[in-house]
Amino acid sequence: MGKITVENCKIEGLKVITPTVFGDERGYFCETYNANDFREAGIDQVFVQDNQSASRKGVLRGLHFQKEFPQDKLVRVISGEVFDVAVDLREGSATFGEWFGVRLSAENKKQFFIPKNFAHGFIVLSDYAEFAYKCSDFYHPNDEGGLFWNDPKIGIDWPMPEGMTEKDLIFSEKDTKWSGIDDYRSKRGI
Repeated sequence: MGKITVENCKIEGLKVITPTVFGDERGYFCETYNANDFREAGIDQVFVQDNQSASRKGVLRGLHFQKEFPQDKLVRVISGEVFDVAVDLREGSATFGEWFGVRLSAENKKQFFIPKNFAHGFIVLSDYAEFAYKCSDFYHPNDEGGLFWNDPKIGIDWPMPEGMTEKDLIFSEKDTKWSGIDDYRSKRGI
């Protein structure tokens, strides 16, 4: 049924996926995941866990990564809009430390595939957003690492939600305490 369009990003491995949407006066239908279509597009991961979060405007979650049990992720927005970011942490990668971002919304129905060994985060641009994602490994307590969301060495160009500035953003306590990519390199001996 639903075929997908896959856009390769400037950082190898990252992919933006747009499903085929069938709409009429009743609404719409689309397949958000079909293993055959994804495999044909070069995304052959087995996903073992689905997660969902809800956040209000100005919430910034991330930048998170898994230290010992890295996960491939397939992320999308069910309600609202976010700016979603991945930072390359693959040792030996020509794009190590570089970032790529994409707007994901209920309206555009795009998905973002993020392979293992990337840090990931997003900022909520709409009044409210529901965010869903598939993971290729289970959650392991105490395995989460992170990078400071605004590390100048990474240089992410975060769009601000309308009517807000950086001082208005909302973070979890842990997300205010992460260090930068230089500290990450030092700890990993890179």
